[in-house]
Amino acid sequence: MASYFDNVDSTFGASVDGKTMPRWQRKALDSNSNTGRLQTPKKEAVDRFIPNRASMDIEAAHYKLTHSENVPSPSKEHYAKAIESTLMGEANSKILAFKQKAPQPSEGHKNDLRVLYTQNRGAQRVRKASRAIPQNPERILDAPEMRPDFYLNILDWSSQNQIAVALNNSVYIWDAASGNTFELCHTEQAGDYISSVSWAGDGAHLAVGTSDSLVQIYDVTSQRKVRTMTGHSGRVAAMDWNGHILSTGSASGLIMNSDVRVANHCVSALEGHSQEVCGLKWSPDGKLLASGGNDNLVNIWSANGELRHTLTDHQAAVKALAWCPWQSNLLASGGGTADRHIRFWNTSSGNCVNSIDTQSQVCSLLWSAEHHEIISGHGFSKNQLSIWKYPSLAQVTELTDHTERVLGMAMSPDGQTVASIAADETIRFWKCFAADASNKKQKVMPTSSRLGAMIR
Repeated sequence: MASYFDNVDSTFGASVDGKTMPRWQRKALDSNSNTGRLQTPKKEAVDRFIPNRASMDIEAAHYKLTHSENVPSPSKEHYAKAIESTLMGEANSKILAFKQKAPQPSEGHKNDLRVLYTQNRGAQRVRKASRAIPQNPERILDAPEMRPDFYLNILDWSSQNQIAVALNNSVYIWDAASGNTFELCHTEQAGDYISSVSWAGDGAHLAVGTSDSLVQIYDVTSQRKVRTMTGHSGRVAAMDWNGHILSTGSASGLIMNSDVRVANHCVSALEGHSQEVCGLKWSPDGKLLASGGNDNLVNIWSANGELRHTLTDHQAAVKALAWCPWQSNLLASGGGTADRHIRFWNTSSGNCVNSIDTQSQVCSLLWSAEHHEIISGHGFSKNQLSIWKYPSLAQVTELTDHTERVLGMAMSPDGQTVASIAADETIRFWKCFAADASNKKQKVMPTSSRLGAMIR
């Protein structure tokens, strides 16, 4: 009788000659006889380690594991020290190093990526001045009875090295070469005063504006008045020359261009300000006139009287105006207490190309062509003079000797000395733009330190 196990399902095994066939032999048999059965696909080689047991000596490995001494696993501290000593070795050793250094760039090579990593760099620290700038004035002159009025322009320095200053109702001339002082003129009517002074380019004629709306021209050499011009209805607080053309601005907002050579002097009348005109400056090439007013506006006029641009960024009266001596279309303007900004304008397009918040009322501006810098005179709150690099606008230094508001500034003919007049009734001279002695001969001012003649 046949045994049950002789006919058992091949799932559990097969019987050959009464013996059960192992599973692996049965699978091999099935793979040869049943070729139509689905086969497991062969796996492709992948990037991982698969041990080859056929090449391993299992018995030797087992002997070493069971008969060798037990070695404890190292601690984390011991492991870290071992790794550090292995990687670092000596103190100055490197993990990675090139056999040869990178080659030097060719001469004149410019790294274009420098802009990428520097364009968003924050504000630069104030750099120390590359030259010695005295922090104390070179001399101090008395200026008694001067009117502490922000809107007036009462100080100017001629090409012949003479300073004109208006002290209430009189104009005094101080010769910087000799130190001599004399009174040029004074107003006739009680209560009238001098509101502005401006030297002609020849350094021999001085324009004087008064509070009773007159404009007078004086020959300083002969100390006589050569003519009086009318046409304004308010005090004349701003004036500037362009050759034989004298531009004057008054409290009514009117600007007059006058040809001083002819009897009918008014060439053109410019109406672009609704309040007092307190700043007037012609460009060095004589093609453009800039005007600033108490209406917070800066107007740019052509020589024929055409209004080119009206600039409205300032938030306070604009008295301080200065044209850049090396860039003809660049104008600097300064705003009053509510604005405090120096703004730089491209007068060709009318765009503001740069600005800086000075934190103080801006009363006056002057450029230094020698050092490519601009100096500003200030009122509230520091009453200081500040020197700025252009175009970086990094502050070079501050001069803080004045005790009250700096109302005006003037530059010496050699461009090295700045005179500042302030409400503390003094004129102070600053040697802040000294030239290289090897390139220019420096003019030495007299040793007299007081303008005593001004009060007599």
